[in-house]
Order: sequence, then C-alpha cells, then structure tokens
Amino acid sequence: MADSLTLQIDDFEVDVLTGIYSEETGKPQPLRFSIMVQMKPADRYTPDTPLSESKNYMDLKFAASEALPSGVHFKLIEAVADHVCETLFLQDARVEAVTVKIVKLAISEAGEKIGMTLHRERR
Repeated sequence: MADSLTLQIDDFEVDVLTGIYSEETGKPQPLRFSIMVQMKPADRYTPDTPLSESKNYMDLKFAASEALPSGVHFKLIEAVADHVCETLFLQDARVEAVTVKIVKLAISEAGEKIGMTLHRERR
C-alpha cells in the first residue's frame, strides 16, 4: 500500500449564494464544510521539515470561502463542492484527491444534517 497524507478541515461555516427555490435566491445561505485533501507525502517528516513539504491548512479554508466567485449564485451545493475541488487541484499538483462535505444549515428543522459529499480524484 502506498503512503498518503490526508489534510482536513471540519465544520467550517461560510455564507454562500446557493439554492433553487425562490426564497433561496438572492441571499446567502450558511453552509458547513468539511474538506479532506489526499496528497503525496514527503519521504519523511522531521522537526525541521518546512511547510513546503506539506500544504497549508488555510488553503482548504480559502478554497471554500475567498476562492468562491463573489456574486455568483450556485443552484446546487454540488456545484459549490466541485468548485472547491477544482480550486484545490489547481493550487497544488501534489493533491491527488479531494472530498468535500457540505451541510445546508438553513433547511434543518430538527437538528438533522442535510447535505452531500463529493469526492474527486485528479484526472
């Protein structure tokens, strides 16, 4: 089995323009993101290994927030997740796979977690 490195961020909340119903359009909805990035690891990590041998965790947050195009309304959260995946692939050639889980917080009625998970591998 080959070595792999998985970086992740869980339960990161961002307001995003998304939805298909008239009451959803034109106003941002709160989404909760969990993102996992699988990449090739360095041969070894020592106490003085530089960040360049891994990936900055803040890149994951950036892909789900600032990298989303301002003013663009995504009909489906699947499209939001796809944009996050593509952003992370473009950021770093070492990224082999990305998994994005999105929960739509505004439609929960009894605390349930309603959403989707998209997994993409580099093509």
